[in-house]
Amino acid sequence: MNYEEAVAYLLDIPKFTSKNPLTHTKELLRLLGNPQEGKKVIHVAGTNGKGSVCAYLQALLLSEGKQVGFFTSPHLVKMNERIRFNQNIITDTQFLETFEVVYEKVKEMGSEGQAHATFFEFLFAMAMVAFEKENVEYIILETGLGGRLDCTNAVERPLLTIITSISLDHTEILGDTVEKIAMEKAGIIKTGVPVIFDGSNEEAADVIRREALKKQVPCKEISKNAFKILENTRKHIAFSSTNAYYGDTTWRLSNCGLYQAMNAMLALEAFVYIAEERHLAIWKKALEDVHWEGRMEELKPGVILDGSHNPGAIEAFIESVRAFPENFGEKIVLLFSAVKDKHYEKMIQMLCSSLPIHTVVVTKINNLRAVETQELAQVFERYTDAEILAEEDLKKAFVLAEERKGKEGRLYCLGSLYLAGMLKSLAEQEEL
Repeated sequence: MNYEEAVAYLLDIPKFTSKNPLTHTKELLRLLGNPQEGKKVIHVAGTNGKGSVCAYLQALLLSEGKQVGFFTSPHLVKMNERIRFNQNIITDTQFLETFEVVYEKVKEMGSEGQAHATFFEFLFAMAMVAFEKENVEYIILETGLGGRLDCTNAVERPLLTIITSISLDHTEILGDTVEKIAMEKAGIIKTGVPVIFDGSNEEAADVIRREALKKQVPCKEISKNAFKILENTRKHIAFSSTNAYYGDTTWRLSNCGLYQAMNAMLALEAFVYIAEERHLAIWKKALEDVHWEGRMEELKPGVILDGSHNPGAIEAFIESVRAFPENFGEKIVLLFSAVKDKHYEKMIQMLCSSLPIHTVVVTKINNLRAVETQELAQVFERYTDAEILAEEDLKKAFVLAEERKGKEGRLYCLGSLYLAGMLKSLAEQEEL
């Protein structure tokens, strides 16, 4: 089997298998020699901000010379993005090698009558094998869906757990209230393992506090009062911490999303727990250099790509856009798409009620769960008098949206991480 065939095999898995219990994942890891054992694992769950927190934490660890493995999801362009060593994406050769190792054990389990590994479970196992081979010291482990039943929760003795912002998402699986979703996320909390969490949502925070008390673990809550935004431009934000440990340090992030200040603080507080010495100047430079794709990313001049795909993320996006008063004197254009299992009508309602939108171009992403363009157009028409255009072909839709933006306007592309990935791919091919 070659690399392309391995990727095709993985993409085909959802067609013939479904969710497995954690015992299944633990058995697969056992057959692989428990490659996760002996590693310092930092386990991260939450609705929004997981990837950003992980990216900031990775940068901080690398700034201290640590060897770091990073498992994340989803990928934007290429599946390899999900497995990284010291910031480098796994190569095609390494990907195939680890695939073959896991594939043999999956076949062995099948021969014994056990279920096939899920897509995410297979990739998680690959990551653990790859990290063992690379002899990393730390593993940053991002959950896929939820936490309690997520296959990453098969790691029994992490060093630290982090829970990011929690809001409504995947309600058909995780529950239809913030409290229910928070309980699923809090399922990664383990006895004796400290937890650091975003306390912005009181309903979610209360659940996490109670679970931490129940498990008798040290608990560090980061509230919105933990930092102060000092500067916000279209290229960066600057903030300070109210924690005396950081002194008068001004932290600077190369991203205009206001929500990134909270994500960076979560990473900093986690890192302080790990760090042996305080090197604020080094940490400051590390955070400033972080570039996490698809999060308020400037794809080209005047064009912003953001992976907001649920109401909580849309709320954070709106807050960031409204931070620039000049936006209300310029033309705002949206390129929007979504998948059916997201609360896309709520997202659309929030956008239309909060931003002075000039034009919306709706399109269809290449996904079986994609919402039809006409359905999206009809929903937008219920909430705004702005111009609504529907174009199924993504490339044509982007050209149309950019034309409507003009030279002085701003184009925001959002609604789905699939949309972000497809646009990134087109940009890399120089087709935008």
